[in-house]
Amino acid sequence: MMGEALDRGRDFLQSIDPELEKILGERYDELVPEFSESLVETIYGRVYSRPGLDIKTRLISTIAALTAQGAQTSPQLRINIKNALNVGVTKQEICEVIFQMSLYGGMPAMINALNTAKDVFAELGD
Repeated sequence: MMGEALDRGRDFLQSIDPELEKILGERYDELVPEFSESLVETIYGRVYSRPGLDIKTRLISTIAALTAQGAQTSPQLRINIKNALNVGVTKQEICEVIFQMSLYGGMPAMINALNTAKDVFAELGD
């Protein structure tokens, strides 16, 4: 069963962020062996690939949660904004979700998240 979830996670990542496991492995596997596989298996093979929500909704929800948590989540927010754009979430939808979170995470969290989004949009040439 564990192998199945890892395979599902890898298949899932191929559609939204094919380099992520490699990047995570290069950065963290020396410190925590098999970190990248564990993350891919759990997040993408067990949670993101579940039935019940489409990927756009999952990524919008993730962007909202990361925004409300504040600036310390900026690296993860950056990844999820890129992934959301890769699956068809629009810049406007991303910005509106971030703005909505000003009610729950506060204005500073919303502003920091908008700055992260602006940076991602600029990197991608949008």
